[in-house]
Amino acid sequence: MLGLSGGVDSAVAAQLLSRDYEVHGLYLDIGLGGTGQADAAAVAHRLDIPFHTADIRQELENQVCGPFAADYLAGRTPLPCARCNPTVKFPALLALAEEIGAEKVATGHYARTALAPDGRVLLRKGLPANDQSYMLSRLPQNILQKVIFPLGDYEKTAVRAMAGQAELPVADKPDSMEICFIPDGDYAAWLEHRGTVPPAGDFVDRDGRVLGRHGGIHRYTLGQGRGLGVSGPHKYYVTEIDPAHDRVVLSDGSDLMARRVYCADMNWLSVDGLPEPLEVTVRLRHSKTELAAVARADGENVVLEMLDPARAPTPGQLAVLYQGDIVAASGWITGAERTAAC
Repeated sequence: MLGLSGGVDSAVAAQLLSRDYEVHGLYLDIGLGGTGQADAAAVAHRLDIPFHTADIRQELENQVCGPFAADYLAGRTPLPCARCNPTVKFPALLALAEEIGAEKVATGHYARTALAPDGRVLLRKGLPANDQSYMLSRLPQNILQKVIFPLGDYEKTAVRAMAGQAELPVADKPDSMEICFIPDGDYAAWLEHRGTVPPAGDFVDRDGRVLGRHGGIHRYTLGQGRGLGVSGPHKYYVTEIDPAHDRVVLSDGSDLMARRVYCADMNWLSVDGLPEPLEVTVRLRHSKTELAAVARADGENVVLEMLDPARAPTPGQLAVLYQGDIVAASGWITGAERTAAC
């Protein structure tokens, strides 16, 4: 059971899987219209595979959209795709797979898996140019046991070429870089349409002096230096978001570096907790940057001792812990201990 989105990645995944499997395509309908469903159906027709649709609007609202809005109200910066994968997308694939008797589910993500000696399935990075393991790091073991990532050993340029050679109808379709339920990328307008935005408030400095006015804390994230509209003796950066007082605290950025990062709600993958400190590399946001750290248990949570300070670890984002190309665990960032400002 393949998640067929109407994009080039899932189309090529379908082509590759069809060599060895009986493939069914599933389009997940979120109710926004557009060409996605028609494009997915066209790919299924081209490859002669059965095509299904599933309405996931309610699950998306409950598991992703609602928490997305709540995070912004609380001064956090949400990561909706990482929430959607284990709670909406893969469960929808598994539900239909069970209904029709499919043994595996697949997507067009750029990641890989490997079987460990103890029988667990390890989540591994895809090739460096396209790796999407960060966004998949919340998948639990019971889902990973049934997942295939056919694009894990390919780069996007090769996938585009394969789509063209196979004359797939989406071969030239551009990639979508936005959140699926906010296709125009204007999340502030999306929040305003829901009627859940925080009110306007003050930009203040560390001493509480008012520097200007802002249009709501949901428009800002830690470390942001653009679009603030505040002038002064130096460039300003967002250094704290205060939802209780609707304030955004600005500084010169020298207080954004953190030696410790606190993580909660861990998803253990290649390890079962931390009986002793573990040397890892860690991604603190959806980028290719990995920093060396030592992970230590703090009850059920984890503290990351950064070997070099990390810039602006942001509550609401994921900390993904790696050992080589294997995902050891992931946890939601809840806070950080900053170094002293210079």
